[in-house]
Amino acid sequence: MGEIQKIKYALVGAGSRARMFIDPLATIYQQHGELVALVDPNPGRLNLHKRTLIEEMGYGEVNTYPTEEFDRMVKETKPDVVIVTTVDAVHHEYIIRAMELGCDVITEKPITTDATKCNAIMDTVRRTGRRLRVAFNYRWSPGTTRVREVLSEGTIGDLVHVDMEYWLNTSHGADYFRRWHREKQNSGGLIVHKATHHFDLVNWWIDAIPDSVYGVGRLAFYGRQNAEARGETVAYDRYSGQETSSDPFAIDISIDSRMKELYMDNEKYDGYLRDRNVFSDGITIEDSMSLVVKYRTGVVLNYSLNAFLPREGFRVAFNGTKGRIEYEENHSSNIVAADSKKTGMESSWSPRLVVYPMFGEQFEVEIPLAKGGHGGGDRLLQRQIFDVSAEPDVLKRDAGHQQGAASAVIGFAANNSFDNGEVISISEICPALDGANRLSELE
Repeated sequence: MGEIQKIKYALVGAGSRARMFIDPLATIYQQHGELVALVDPNPGRLNLHKRTLIEEMGYGEVNTYPTEEFDRMVKETKPDVVIVTTVDAVHHEYIIRAMELGCDVITEKPITTDATKCNAIMDTVRRTGRRLRVAFNYRWSPGTTRVREVLSEGTIGDLVHVDMEYWLNTSHGADYFRRWHREKQNSGGLIVHKATHHFDLVNWWIDAIPDSVYGVGRLAFYGRQNAEARGETVAYDRYSGQETSSDPFAIDISIDSRMKELYMDNEKYDGYLRDRNVFSDGITIEDSMSLVVKYRTGVVLNYSLNAFLPREGFRVAFNGTKGRIEYEENHSSNIVAADSKKTGMESSWSPRLVVYPMFGEQFEVEIPLAKGGHGGGDRLLQRQIFDVSAEPDVLKRDAGHQQGAASAVIGFAANNSFDNGEVISISEICPALDGANRLSELE
């Protein structure tokens, strides 16, 4: 058997999410792929990743470049694939330029933050013929995969309606209001950044493309105005350096060595603060959102997302002509940065799937448990991306550019609806999705 031809990867965006891709490339899949370059505007973060690769993983030297030298990086290191893990609002810049320079692309979700940028990406894919994959790790979770299988078996007949509510708690949910996501110009709001996961799941579960969206959303809990209306005093703009023992929302990223090295130690380069007060000024995203989504197949989705709750997880129900399916996940406290009370990522991922036949006894469907982030989904996605011998996935969990657009466009339409109170047609904001009713008809 001949030697495996390694695929060369470059990564742009050296924040914490980069390790989702760097770590497996440098360890499990180093015989399948080679990390040839890292790109970021912050030299401190680049140097940290570079040292980590050498000192902790024994990987060796990796070229680093500032973002303004992206073209030079491609010319000098000749990557086959560019991985994009930047701030959401600039995904399109690197996706488009990488494809123009002859590279395929893997991007973190969401594909981008608004319809104009999304349409530019779709045009570039068509013009260049390059491949764009959107890394939806949630599709690979054992629980969500089992939902897909049960639905595809026709267990509840023809699907009519879906009801999904997602709960973000005061650890995980609050963390979006401490960092760059709090500004809609960066993230598109949680209805794009976070909910694109959920819309993608629904699209994939029911094999349908959205037709129209109506939504309402507001900043109801976080932010200075809401805090002061409740009689609370907002005494500081960030948590570092303050007396925060009585503040349950405060975090101290200095006690987590990785977060301190990645962010606090590198503030001097770009001024980015990772620990903003969730009740300070400058928040322009919503924390409470509700949508009605009509699909081209006739199915209707009712969706809600709240980011300030005392529990974490979600519940989704599918109503069909022969019964109902209910699926629920309960997640333990999940926080990206450390605080004085708890550290680490989610320690449990508890799913439950129950089928209610129209005229029969309800029954629970067993779900295999797996280790790793997103209920084990991260590891499965990483294998599918980096293992050159991986077989095509029979459940079609890989998502190309059209499927990436089909989820994000619901968030784009929702933002428009939040602003003008109208029902937004998907065809009007993303005509590239026209001509198909089913997600399976797209790439």
